Amino acid sequence: MSIVTSIFNFLRFNKKNWKAVVLCIFAATVFWFFNALNKNYSTNLSFPVAFDYDQDHYVPVKPLPATIRMNVTGSGWDLFRRSLGFKVPPLVVPLEKPADIRRIVGTTLPATFAGQLERLKINFVITDTIRVHIEEKARRKLSIRLDSAQQFIDPRYGLTDEPKLTPDTVWVEGPKQLIATLPQVWQLVLPQRNLHKDFKEEIELNFENRNLLHAQPRIVNVSLSIEQFEEVNKHVRLDIVNVPSKLKQGTLVREVACSFRLPASLMRTFSADSLRAVIDLNGMSRGEHRFVPKIEGLPAVARVIKTDTVIVNF
Repeated sequence: MSIVTSIFNFLRFNKKNWKAVVLCIFAATVFWFFNALNKNYSTNLSFPVAFDYDQDHYVPVKPLPATIRMNVTGSGWDLFRRSLGFKVPPLVVPLEKPADIRRIVGTTLPATFAGQLERLKINFVITDTIRVHIEEKARRKLSIRLDSAQQFIDPRYGLTDEPKLTPDTVWVEGPKQLIATLPQVWQLVLPQRNLHKDFKEEIELNFENRNLLHAQPRIVNVSLSIEQFEEVNKHVRLDIVNVPSKLKQGTLVREVACSFRLPASLMRTFSADSLRAVIDLNGMSRGEHRFVPKIEGLPAVARVIKTDTVIVNF
């Protein structure tokens, strides 16, 4: 009973007693921890990896693996430092011909890493296979065009001039196989639709594999002159050119009806007297033919909506 009483009295709340106890426990813990770190252990660790290849002429198609997992033996200090990742340089995997390699078997890596691990012994590689996909870099010049400008404009409006794209050509760099699939002309798509006033914006080239394809420059300045259009319906004189000698004149008509649209600003000055519908019979074989006459004399910005067809026999 006296022993229990002595222990109870020692543990009774006393600042001096508790400070001594805490210091003793802390000292014992530190001594045990440092003693344990001086011993050798085997454990599984993840190591950062980097791939050494000619990055000026090759590009990864898929993200390269960032880590590899191995079982290693070393002192507690070294393993502790590695597990925390403090100032740990990546293990380097050299690739002399990166485009020819698709996978690296894990069992071949200890020899590669042997000289790169300080004070650690590799027992075996846990990562079975490292898969890589690297291709040669290629460059290609693409022409830039606007994909059917009218689809982005309000149906009541139209272009009064050709779309202006600056620049109208770009260089694109990326994996060789992917570059080969690109069209010679890249159709630009505008982010807006139903435009009803002049448009001027910078449009970024959006490739499906934008993380792999890099255009220079990547921004295209697009300028569109837009105006409201009005519809005009007219009967236009029909002219047939290159007429064969055996043409049956009795089947001909003198006029054709047509509909076209003009910018509102041209309606006051436009005259339909200069219009004509033309059918060219040059090179046509004998028999009956149905033609859609070509309307000539319209301003360049006019858009023909509909023209009556004409049947010619000869």
